[in-house]
Amino acid sequence: MHKVEIPDWVKNHVTTRRGRLHVFSDMDPARTALLVVDLQRGFMDEAVAHSFVPESLDIVPNVNRLAAALRAAGGRVVFIRMVANEKVAREWSVYYDELTQPGQRARRFDGMKAGGPGHDLWPGLDVGAADLIVDKTRYSAFIQGSSDLEAVLRREGIDTVLVTGTVTNTCCESTARDAMMRNFRTVMISDGNAARTDEAHMSALINFYLSFGDVMTTAEAEAYIAANAGGASAAPRTA
Repeated sequence: MHKVEIPDWVKNHVTTRRGRLHVFSDMDPARTALLVVDLQRGFMDEAVAHSFVPESLDIVPNVNRLAAALRAAGGRVVFIRMVANEKVAREWSVYYDELTQPGQRARRFDGMKAGGPGHDLWPGLDVGAADLIVDKTRYSAFIQGSSDLEAVLRREGIDTVLVTGTVTNTCCESTARDAMMRNFRTVMISDGNAARTDEAHMSALINFYLSFGDVMTTAEAEAYIAANAGGASAAPRTA
């Protein structure tokens, strides 16, 4: 598990700017979704992974805890999978053709295509019968052409998202930033995300916390879900 220690200067900045450390502590569980980003065999199973992230194995219990807490409080859980196909290879050619070596490109493409060995969700995840599964084709699940995640969340009446998964500083941060830019109240879970190094993990969390949204531990998010369950207004928020 990553060592997470938010510096005092960051906490002071956040408190001065927003008035409190956790601006989304008033989350309404019924309008909150847990987003589980890319916890797939392609990142977690060393035997088939094109991009193995060892720390991602450690966060699974926390993701399962949050998923159970949110389901019990009336929220939604959305598992987001990276998928590769010929269409995205053409449309995202800067990544596939220019930013990866041919062997790595082939390993990623073959592994992450629908039905490929890396596309499956990690078997240690607790996936409920009512949970949603959304495929995306870019780092961010919200960017145009990547997925229908935003439409799914709007249809479900979601206004707050808790972001977990891997890699913290790539797909998770990209998805979280774009969620905020699409006007979702966005929280990154500090011990529910995983990167390849502590430095990359902390840098992403700090940058997000300073300008884009909230950062909470699993225990903090669980406590707010429990405290707010059944007590929030069903009226749409205006902020």
